[in-house]
Amino acid sequence: MLHDADILCDAPESHKNRPALFCPGDLSPDTFSPGYWRARGRVTGEAPGRGSSLFITPYAGAAEQWVLRPYRRGGLIARLSKARYLWTGAERTRAFREIRLTARLFSLGLPVPRPVAVCVTRHGLSYEAALITRRIAGAGALAERLQNDTATPLLLERVGRTIRRFHDAGLDHVDLNARNILVDADDTPWLIDLDRCRLRAPGRWQKANVARLERSLAKFANPDAAARAGERIAAGYQA
Repeated sequence: MLHDADILCDAPESHKNRPALFCPGDLSPDTFSPGYWRARGRVTGEAPGRGSSLFITPYAGAAEQWVLRPYRRGGLIARLSKARYLWTGAERTRAFREIRLTARLFSLGLPVPRPVAVCVTRHGLSYEAALITRRIAGAGALAERLQNDTATPLLLERVGRTIRRFHDAGLDHVDLNARNILVDADDTPWLIDLDRCRLRAPGRWQKANVARLERSLAKFANPDAAARAGERIAAGYQA
């Protein structure tokens, strides 16, 4: 499951409020708190979005960076709680499901961030969670490339082929949009944010994924450019 340690450290039944961790070595629950990294001056940036994902340097002199993403609610229910979810067992938490799915796709050689660790802390009938993955070096969102008019036809066709690879593996990405597709320095597309995603048999969900992405293109490019981008992505997908 975990490519760094392949260890599940779960809280015993007698300590219900202790965190459950997928842990690669010496990580502790404190390391899933943004304040932990801010206090040590290890935060190098922040990604846009509801969860305020942080880019962090895990240790002095590290050659890689990590992404710390707390799970956060949206919509009307966030008025009641932005960070708490209903507890129905560790294996059913959004965090454990996502890291297992990410690890599975990573093991298949698909372009997803390498999973590092996840922490789930139970609070009676609810829980909080956070996920750490390896940051993709030099990557930026496809949305930025669209806004800057630097999304070339070749890149967009690569995006389409990449989505097809994931679909062939059965991934239903329920939030496929231009912000959840990253492009690295070599113009290789990557998929991120697999929260609530799952593996499924082929079906109408594949067209729904692509349609969702096409709708998101219009948020970052003018109508004509968005239409052309959608055509190139579709061409790559069908190739």
